[in-house]
Amino acid sequence: MLTRIHIKYYYSFAALLAVLLLFTFNQPLLKILFAWLGLSLFLVSSAYWLNSASIFRKSINGTIPWYVRWGFIPFLFASQVYNAWARARDTVPAIQQIDSQLYLASRLFPADVQTLKDKKISAILDVTAEFDALDWSLIGKDVDYLNVPVLDHSVPTAEQLNQAINWLHRQIKAGKTVVIHCALGRGRSVLVLAAYLVCRQKETTFLEVLRKISKIRKTAGLNPWQLAAVEQIYAEGKIRINKRACIIANPVSGGGKWQDYAEQIEQELSGYFSLEIVQTSETITATLLAQKARDSGVDILIACGGDGTVNQVASVAVRTDLLLGIIPLGTTNALSHALFGASSKLFPVRKALDIIIQGNLASIDTAKCNDDLMLLLVGLGFEQQMIENADRERKNELGQLAYIGGLHRAIDMNQIQTITMALDDKEAITLNTHSLVIANASPITSMLAQGNGEPDITDGQLDITWLDESAQPQEHILSFAELAMAGIGNVKMDNKVHHLHAKTIKLKANTQIKYVIDGELFTADSLTIQIQPKSLTIFVPSSSVES
Repeated sequence: MLTRIHIKYYYSFAALLAVLLLFTFNQPLLKILFAWLGLSLFLVSSAYWLNSASIFRKSINGTIPWYVRWGFIPFLFASQVYNAWARARDTVPAIQQIDSQLYLASRLFPADVQTLKDKKISAILDVTAEFDALDWSLIGKDVDYLNVPVLDHSVPTAEQLNQAINWLHRQIKAGKTVVIHCALGRGRSVLVLAAYLVCRQKETTFLEVLRKISKIRKTAGLNPWQLAAVEQIYAEGKIRINKRACIIANPVSGGGKWQDYAEQIEQELSGYFSLEIVQTSETITATLLAQKARDSGVDILIACGGDGTVNQVASVAVRTDLLLGIIPLGTTNALSHALFGASSKLFPVRKALDIIIQGNLASIDTAKCNDDLMLLLVGLGFEQQMIENADRERKNELGQLAYIGGLHRAIDMNQIQTITMALDDKEAITLNTHSLVIANASPITSMLAQGNGEPDITDGQLDITWLDESAQPQEHILSFAELAMAGIGNVKMDNKVHHLHAKTIKLKANTQIKYVIDGELFTADSLTIQIQPKSLTIFVPSSSVES
């Protein structure tokens, strides 16, 4: 049987052959035809070499844009002819019922419209990348459609499988009749259906499910490479059906961003989860709403707001089987920046939705500061004063610039704090400092936490960074420069910045300590901060942290 590894060689060889023919013939028309064919086959082989179905640029409605299609026309024409020929010779129906609400199918043509109507098909899962979908308006009624683009003879990623099986589950629960199709209804569609049935019926195995499918659809089958790959994905717990999710939204975060994105968030996530939406108020906290959602039996808590909202929701999910999703709608969104990368700043909601839908999970560290959960950092001195000076009105008006102004005022004040600090079981030391930050996670933009570069949220340790006292505010410029360089490339410039690692930190002062946890202000007589390794399961990009 063919695999993606083999097929890329076939397309590459065919592209090379077309180029050789281009230089063999002198007729202009033949040269144009072979150049076009060579380009088309080169683009297809590139898709297989890079394992990137996105080269076809198939859109959400199943169409390939015209500016992409022209390059693929020779390949698409050949595929059309082959699909029609293969269907005419096939020993099984083009559309075949496998389960009470589930059908497998080959590529759908306009001639199949009446069959789709007769079978009352109301949802289509298209797992092809290489050709346009059928015009669903021909069916004459609303049809839910999802394209998960997968290359022929390939295995979907865990993210693609999560998207497909959770969408399927929602359609089935809604009473829809669904057809899953690929080119011939033999490989990709079978794989996705098998993954869904195994996740739905956990007592079964892939081999048992495939035997059941092949008894009905005789041509169905996976090559050994596909079967081994999808079994490994399932065994590693990377695909699952998530049944119920609760969105907990803070309507005032980020100056009221929830109102701008609420419809988009609900519309997209409701296609994959049974969704409940609740909002915080002056009297109802995100913690209380998360506790109610947990007690009602949800699988997923989704925090929509800033870092404070995320912290409150996470405090209910930590050390449980609940999964946490984040949709950043706050002013800084430091945790999502640390987990999702700098690109999350460009399209934060779009990226967050994709991450939750794709379902990749990681177990991350959290920490406890006295009795409060800490996801990001505890800050004393400059960090605390910066947050205190950036009130809600300034944040709504200036956004993140409000924090820059707050930091500037803190530097001008230049207050020195005397702190006694004990790390793990070591003797306590006394610090005279303008800034002390204990970080579990922090993006590069949180400069005061970058004493040893960006903290690792999965290393089971806390990062402690502090600055030496300085009589002149201007002298802090060198310390900030060192912190910036440490965040970018772990470059040391002077000795005014100090950094250590520890699992437990105890802090005392002569006066009450003012501090900040994940953007929220607190006071206490003393602090005990302790790491909680791998204590929270959260949705992340597949390239973010190890799951």
